Amino acid sequence: MIEINIDPVLLRLGPLMITWHGFFTAVGVLAGIWLATRFAVERGYTEDDIMSIALWSVVGGIIGARLFHVVDAWDYYAADPLAILRVNEGGLAIWGTIVGGPIGGALYAWRNHLSIPRLLDICGQGMIPGMAIGRLGDVVNGEHHGALAVGLPWSVNYTNPQTLGEIGAQVHLAVGYELIWDMLIFAFCAWLLYKRIMPRDSMVFTTMIGLYSAGRVIVQFFRLDQPYIFGLSQAQFLSFLVGAVCVWILVFQWTRASRAAAADDLDDDFEDDEEPVAPATAANVSAGGSGGTPS
Repeated sequence: MIEINIDPVLLRLGPLMITWHGFFTAVGVLAGIWLATRFAVERGYTEDDIMSIALWSVVGGIIGARLFHVVDAWDYYAADPLAILRVNEGGLAIWGTIVGGPIGGALYAWRNHLSIPRLLDICGQGMIPGMAIGRLGDVVNGEHHGALAVGLPWSVNYTNPQTLGEIGAQVHLAVGYELIWDMLIFAFCAWLLYKRIMPRDSMVFTTMIGLYSAGRVIVQFFRLDQPYIFGLSQAQFLSFLVGAVCVWILVFQWTRASRAAAADDLDDDFEDDEEPVAPATAANVSAGGSGGTPS
């Protein structure tokens, strides 16, 4: 068993609180921008473009993450609307980041005539490890309660009086499982991008979201969330739907790319089979009629 005895608040400056959740979220954002910039510059984009995309993505991600969280916990925020603005105290939904971040970056790319599908593949390489780093804040504060795991060697026990976790209970570190899965996704998708295995732009990003969705469905079984539909939590059900859509998109794109490649090969074979025909000339015509006798 692993004991976690850390105050969720990293620093108090009068009425201002800086939490571990907020700190690791900021570190994750900076690390994600740095990684996305490295991937993009290697592929011919400028740092200025990527920094601008990052700014739009961060703003979109924060708005989306906060919006999804507020909607999910509307009863709490309806009683204290000003709490919606206290982002530094935590309360960000990861699916909101996944939706809002790319939308913000895509808006900048569209306004500046940049390839949105290609940039999704590239900048997504910064998003997924950034999410993993942000999960470290959840590991510290125990915000997302894990299911009981009595006797499990890697179970965790939150003991700090200020923890958001369940004090004294041995639980699964579900957000830790998700962190590990995120890093595995990053390694796999970075490999896909470098090897150029996917035949079309945006397919690496779609693979990333599909894999994240699949992992989230499994990880949710180790968390204490209320059933939403068919015995699944809200996050599980959403992840299942998103994952299914990603699979459909990948199959559709791969099929179209295969058909296009087959059509190109057929055209090449047809051109190779054609034999050049010599143009008609006076000499050819004369030679063609030399076998006869003049009448």
